Amino acid sequence: MLRLLLLLTIIAFIVWWFQYIFNPKRKLMSAIEKKQTFVLDDEDNVRRNLLLTYKGVLFEGEKYLGSMEDRFTVTKISLWPRQSSRLKGLTRDDFFEISEIIRESYPDAEIEWGTPVKEFLQRE
Repeated sequence: MLRLLLLLTIIAFIVWWFQYIFNPKRKLMSAIEKKQTFVLDDEDNVRRNLLLTYKGVLFEGEKYLGSMEDRFTVTKISLWPRQSSRLKGLTRDDFFEISEIIRESYPDAEIEWGTPVKEFLQRE
């Protein structure tokens, strides 16, 4: 009986460990801390927002479904930073690179930036 209980405890720990290691939210937070680029997105579910980290800044994007000539697809993504204060040091090229990262998954989508990025990109 004790061996069975020990075996069940070990199995439960292994299952918990795998769930922790492969948790996408944990990977997202780790990418923010390490200032890496990471995209958390469910391309099959338009209702779930897109989360993207770039140089330690977390961006959130809302996807909008529209129709093209022969199919329905994501036609617009509204993107904004979760914390505007973390944008310090980013340049125009960084925002264009973020747009290109998103276009890899959604080539037909128009990317609309939210405040304050929108105002920054309209200057000059």
